[in-house]
Amino acid sequence: MQEFGKILIIIGLIIAGIGLLIWSGFGKGWLGQLPGDIAIDKGNFKFYFPITTCILISIILSFLFWLFKK
Repeated sequence: MQEFGKILIIIGLIIAGIGLLIWSGFGKGWLGQLPGDIAIDKGNFKFYFPITTCILISIILSFLFWLFKK
């Protein structure tokens, strides 16, 4: 049971750290504007799909989950 508590504390610290980074504006200039992100703007129609950003976040999260699984 002690190991489960340690894992919860680590996950909480990671979430707090990510929250601080987002709150401070980290990635504001480039996150969501990577090469490969789709942005279509025609008249009054706007479509945006950050596919490269999604893939990057998925890779990072997969690595973190793999790391915690060990």
